[in-house]
Amino acid sequence: MTTSPLDSPLGKTSAYVDHYDASLLFPIPRSEKRAEIGLLESHKIPFVGADLWTAFELSWLNARNKPQVAIAHFTIPSESTNIIESKSFKLYLNSFNNTCFANGDAVKTRLRADITEAIWRNAPEGLVRSSIGLTLLEPHQFDSEPIHEMDGVNLDRLDIDCTHFTPAPELLRAAHEEAPVSEVLVSNLLKSNCLVTGQPDWASLQIHYTGAQIDQEGLLQYVVSFRNHNEFHEQCVERIFMDIWTRCKPIKLAVYARYTRRGGLDINPFRTSSMQKLPRNIRTARQ
Repeated sequence: MTTSPLDSPLGKTSAYVDHYDASLLFPIPRSEKRAEIGLLESHKIPFVGADLWTAFELSWLNARNKPQVAIAHFTIPSESTNIIESKSFKLYLNSFNNTCFANGDAVKTRLRADITEAIWRNAPEGLVRSSIGLTLLEPHQFDSEPIHEMDGVNLDRLDIDCTHFTPAPELLRAAHEEAPVSEVLVSNLLKSNCLVTGQPDWASLQIHYTGAQIDQEGLLQYVVSFRNHNEFHEQCVERIFMDIWTRCKPIKLAVYARYTRRGGLDINPFRTSSMQKLPRNIRTARQ
């Protein structure tokens, strides 16, 4: 059975269930949107990576019915069959609010099992199904959570004309006649809209590549061109990756976006052409 974003809780009045209910999680297959950007066969996808989620509003009751709070970092592998629609994720986390758990480890066990099942639901038989990554931070650890802006050369310093507000990959250019370079470029001007509700999604973007030098003015204009585009966070980052990969033909490429939180959740997709360590899930000032 397939699930459509239009069938999700997005844009609809929802009952806020406060007792544990795993059925609230709403998975959406990655395949349809990947097909739109030319990724028809999973074995030909030129990237790996993960979606790094942070849940700032997680609470449950201990054995004496005393409320507990925590921050959760989730790592959802990009090779999973599905993404989780974010409002359904929020509703699912709310369902812990008046549910008793023995301790934080019991909460982690339940979260890991439910979310892993949802991201692999309806996966083909025989497919290797990796578990999600999960870190639970309790209040005595909150003060150790850093805030740091993305490292790299800031594209936003450029004084450019912006005329495109839907994705315009034709703006991307690279100097293939010159020697390759390695650069890390960042922008705070990425904005897209929710695929279903049209509500704005704000993000900072980091592009790390080796190859023909990418024209920075054209790249910034391209980033701005997502301003009126309706797509989920994960899908926008994969579209950006594929447009740069096919238009500029870098030797190596990594694209990382950190979206501001909504409903106590932020989503931070990372895609890379080469196997490497995932970035630490460190929030920016706007998050």
